[in-house]
Amino acid sequence: MMENNNTASLPYRSIPQMLQICAKQYADLPAISYKKSGTYLSLNYQQFYTRVLMGARGLRKAGMQPGDKVAIFSENRAGWVLADLGIQCALGVSVPIYATNTGAQAAYVINHSGSKIVFVSSRMQYDKLLAVRDQIPQVEFVVSFERFLGERNLPVYTLYQLSEISHPIKESEKQQIEEQVASIGPDDLITIIYTSGTTGQPKGVMLTQHNVAINAWYGLQRAGEIGMSGTFLSFLPLSHVLERSAGYYAVMMSGGHIAFADDVSKVVENILEVKPTAMVSVPRLFEKIYSRIYENIHLLSPAKRQMFHKAVEVGRQYVYLKYVERQPTGLLGVKYKIYDKLIFRKIRKRFGGSLKFFISGGAPLDKTINEFMWIIGLPVFEGYGLTETSPAVTLNSLDEVRFGSVGRPLAETEFKLADDGELLIKGPQVMRGYYRNEQATADAFVDGWFKSGDIARIDEDGYIYIIDRKKEIIVTAGGKNIAPQPLENTLKLDKYISQVYIHGDKKPYLVAILTPNLERLIEFAHGHQIEYLGVDDLVENKLIQQLFAERIDLFNENLPSYETIKKFVVLPREFSTEGGELTPTMKLKRKVIYTMYKDKIEQLYLHNGSGAERPDAIS
Repeated sequence: MMENNNTASLPYRSIPQMLQICAKQYADLPAISYKKSGTYLSLNYQQFYTRVLMGARGLRKAGMQPGDKVAIFSENRAGWVLADLGIQCALGVSVPIYATNTGAQAAYVINHSGSKIVFVSSRMQYDKLLAVRDQIPQVEFVVSFERFLGERNLPVYTLYQLSEISHPIKESEKQQIEEQVASIGPDDLITIIYTSGTTGQPKGVMLTQHNVAINAWYGLQRAGEIGMSGTFLSFLPLSHVLERSAGYYAVMMSGGHIAFADDVSKVVENILEVKPTAMVSVPRLFEKIYSRIYENIHLLSPAKRQMFHKAVEVGRQYVYLKYVERQPTGLLGVKYKIYDKLIFRKIRKRFGGSLKFFISGGAPLDKTINEFMWIIGLPVFEGYGLTETSPAVTLNSLDEVRFGSVGRPLAETEFKLADDGELLIKGPQVMRGYYRNEQATADAFVDGWFKSGDIARIDEDGYIYIIDRKKEIIVTAGGKNIAPQPLENTLKLDKYISQVYIHGDKKPYLVAILTPNLERLIEFAHGHQIEYLGVDDLVENKLIQQLFAERIDLFNENLPSYETIKKFVVLPREFSTEGGELTPTMKLKRKVIYTMYKDKIEQLYLHNGSGAERPDAIS
């Protein structure tokens, strides 16, 4: 059994109390910034707190009762945090809905949680609700962050109208709300988060004020001197607990400044505008950064390419000596500083020049990519957790890092492995249970330990290594147990491959669905004078199929036969949340992918490929 008891007492009973204290302590410091008419506007902590109080006042005037569930159906933006904290200060429970959800999916969450009020970001989300109005009869009205005219059967008010912005909050009103805040206890619910669900209906995870607050607090302790008090660029969905805990609550605990990205597609542009000191992300961003840098290196002269690769090798030695082995770097440190000045500093300037670190979660980060980020001076602190654990239970840091691991346990967090290797967890951040689902709650625990659903190993220093999801381990017809995620992550390092799904459960061999890096693929097509009518036509071209067969050949070279890819298919587009193949946190929905592409997958098994000299493809 493995545990960490390095504790520092939590100075807050609740997140609203934390905000109240921070509003006094950091009154004139910027709290949030958001884009309006092409310009970033800011609210300092005192202004932000006042806006939250106004929202709470409006909700209580509108009839919201203590304990009521209030849904937030919105993209990541300033209105989201104003709504969330307003709901809490009015003694309500916030229920996030992923902005990418359909109206039917939103209706399920609204009905299951019993939400009578729904915050929406825009007309687009409102229209989704309007289309399923007959399915959500209990919804009394909608509050929008943008102004538009609603329909009579689904009233809509703006957040400004609800908050009565033109009526300054009275001292008596402020006192009343702060008395409400003082009554919030650590065991009160803060939120019900419906898991994105790779299978079946989502379950509502009940998290308490203490679950979430202690998680953010212990994350801050692990971050150490590098701190969270600078500027965070927020772009992941706040409906996901990782961004909410690490990129929102923890930042405010530190008096930090949250700047909201326009949207996911403009993150790079916003980085240059905001010049953040830190960001929370999922591995997909780092995969794209790594791929783009190496694409640019590919275009350099041979001499410059050679110098870059030498710099990376020196950087790798330096990073391991300084951060992993924690030894003096001596002459190696001098060499690294030279390469840093010549190469790595220029790369960092493309990220605003102020970035100190990233936090990564939600899915496994490839070890090679993580090492590279540290080498160029943009360390990624990989952690691990689930919605049910608020989310973090482990985290790497500048003081404690092992590449390939997800770090050591946070304070007061215990681990042990079940007989089959499943990681079991105890800690103050573990959920109360699933809302209105006693059976699922009972099934999630064994003797008081939360069952993570992940197969893991723990090394002699207490670092946790996640092997794969327990339910996703492939057992071939030959009885071999294969974890698909490490193989998929390695394949995604190929410059021509964007995403990978590997299949082979109860089958004689492994096959793969690949999605191409279109930019690189089109460049290849032009270089080889390949004529094509569209991407569908391009991926079916014999030269393109041969190209991917060669890439798979290289991948297979150092693997045992049972882990090699025998056949594959190349899709003309990437997996996406809109297409249904990915969860909102960018995890593969494996059962959905199999169902969608079953014909293509099963065609790969029509002829046994175990004796093939090279992987075969179908179009």
